[in-house]
Amino acid sequence: MVAINSAIEVDLTGQVCSDSMGSAPYSGIGGQVDFLRGAARAKGGLPIITLPSTAKDGAVSRIVTTLRPGAGVVTSRGDVHYVITEHGVAYLHGKTIRQRAEAMIAIAHPKFQGELEEYARKNRLLTASRSVVSV
Repeated sequence: MVAINSAIEVDLTGQVCSDSMGSAPYSGIGGQVDFLRGAARAKGGLPIITLPSTAKDGAVSRIVTTLRPGAGVVTSRGDVHYVITEHGVAYLHGKTIRQRAEAMIAIAHPKFQGELEEYARKNRLLTASRSVVSV
C-alpha cells in the first residue's frame, strides 16, 4: 500500500498540518493518519507526505520552524515516515529530533535553509558545530 498525502506545512520535527492555515480552516478533517498508518503497517508499504517547499510564489516556506498558532496537527511526528519536496526526501521514522531537523532543513527551499538552521540551533534542535546547509 502506498499512501501519498499532501500538507500545508510541516515543522522541523515532522508534525504535519494539512487542514488549516493557522486557526483558519482550509479543508475538512479526514483520514490522512489512517492511510499513513495503514501504509506503514502494510508489507512494503510507503507512507508519504508530499508538499511544495514554498507557497505564495516562493515567498513563504512550507517547511517551518513550528506550526502556526492554532494550526491543527493532523499527523503527529511519530506517524510520519517520508516527507518529500522538490528538493528531496526526508526519512523521519525512528529518527531523533536532531536527525529530523537536519533532514527537514535539507529538503526545504535553499533560500529558507539558513533561517531554519539558525532557529534549530538557537532552540537546541541542532548542535552548534555541524552545518546542515551546504555552501
